[in-house]
Amino acid sequence: MPSLSSIARRHTDLGDEDIEWLQRIVADWQIVADLSFADLVLWLPDRQRTGYWAGDQMRPTTGPTAYVDDIVGSFLAVGRRRLVDAACEQGRIARDGDPEWRDEVPVRVEAIPVRRGERVIAVIARNTNLLGVRTPSRLEINYLQTAGDLTKMIASGHFPAPGQRSDHADSPRVGDGFLRVDAGGRVVYASPNALSVYRKLGLAGDLTGLLLADLTRELVPPRRRPDEETLSAVLGGRAHRDTEIGSGGLEGVALIVRAIPLRPDGEHIGGLILLRDVTDLRRRDRELITKDATIREIHHRVKNNLQTVAALLRLQARRIDSEEATAALNEAVRRVGSIAIVHETLSQAVEETVDFDEICDRLARLVTDVGLAPVRVRREGRFGELVSEQATALAMVVTELLQNAVEHGYAVSGTGEESAEEGGEIVVAAQRRGHHLDVTIDDDGTGLPEGFELDSSPSLGLSIVKTLVESELGGHLTLGESPDGGTRAELSIPLD
Repeated sequence: MPSLSSIARRHTDLGDEDIEWLQRIVADWQIVADLSFADLVLWLPDRQRTGYWAGDQMRPTTGPTAYVDDIVGSFLAVGRRRLVDAACEQGRIARDGDPEWRDEVPVRVEAIPVRRGERVIAVIARNTNLLGVRTPSRLEINYLQTAGDLTKMIASGHFPAPGQRSDHADSPRVGDGFLRVDAGGRVVYASPNALSVYRKLGLAGDLTGLLLADLTRELVPPRRRPDEETLSAVLGGRAHRDTEIGSGGLEGVALIVRAIPLRPDGEHIGGLILLRDVTDLRRRDRELITKDATIREIHHRVKNNLQTVAALLRLQARRIDSEEATAALNEAVRRVGSIAIVHETLSQAVEETVDFDEICDRLARLVTDVGLAPVRVRREGRFGELVSEQATALAMVVTELLQNAVEHGYAVSGTGEESAEEGGEIVVAAQRRGHHLDVTIDDDGTGLPEGFELDSSPSLGLSIVKTLVESELGGHLTLGESPDGGTRAELSIPLD
């Protein structure tokens, strides 16, 4: 479905500021649709003035729809909807006493000009399905009265307000709790849902006739409400914004309050106040925060335990006279260290994913710091974010392959002093292809021994790598000759 901005730029001569004004109306017009019990369609005048383009539409959540199908992007020629023509040309709200019939459904249509400054830049058609109309209750009368005030504000250019828009993704809707206050901030009507919300805060009687800001100060402790200026402006219906308040304690009530000042004829007559009880949402938020903190603490403790294991292995290695046993223990220290690096990164992360580029760079330093030759490791490309399970296995794999390259590709044998001084370079290249990660590790060392076969290799490190790649990562590993004459390891790993 095309967007409002794309339709406006393709078919109209509206400027960027005009489009922004319309987008701000659309951001809030669910309220108008619900209060009106009607569908809203935004009609944009064509560049050639031959008709109108449907830029957006909104269905009510409080009543039956008048449009079964989406009409965004459709064209309405001049003359087909005389009320839309009249609202656009005359700049006033156009109504008709007789309903239109659409698929055997009577629909009352009203056209509201959208004014910005001195210009009418669009028309909103309000379409009410009359099959759902009955004798209105007091609630519905207040809904319709408030909707009428908002439509007058749209027609006079006083809505939307240039001030702050809602900051909450869970901003209240009309059905959550509806209040109307007068110019002094006194409640003139409260819906049953709004009354229930304030009963949860501790109200014993009725809301009607009370100053909403003063009542809220009595029921809500200072630490659970905004500053005095915000409280008075929002609960007095004088500021187009929202705020969050609540009762005391971790298990107290939390609610979002949203205000829209009403100025149908340019003069402030009161405000529309919407309430939403978000107590359960905030409780779940706290649970998630606690869970995340617990997970990070677990990763931190695992990292500490692994470092303790590595320290014990190093102590044991110093007490052993056998060079072969010492080398084996040092290899184990590096393997434990590579896993500890992953858990350290996870202990500092918000999500259960890690930036593996940082881990790869740290693993490179871990391996080359203890190498016999001055080998450099350079990374090309990006691994990106990996889930913790993949990151742990891949860290082991990269550590083993780097360690294998350092030990065997640049091994100092006999009087190989020249080789030890020159060292070499290992290049780790990573590339993502859709849902696959390709990794190559190239060295310019001595290369693989003649007749080398990965499946029959006695190397414990390569056996660990092969098992991790195929079993844990579900990938594929190949070892061969590098273009520089050394060894190339290639990994292809599917990503979660």
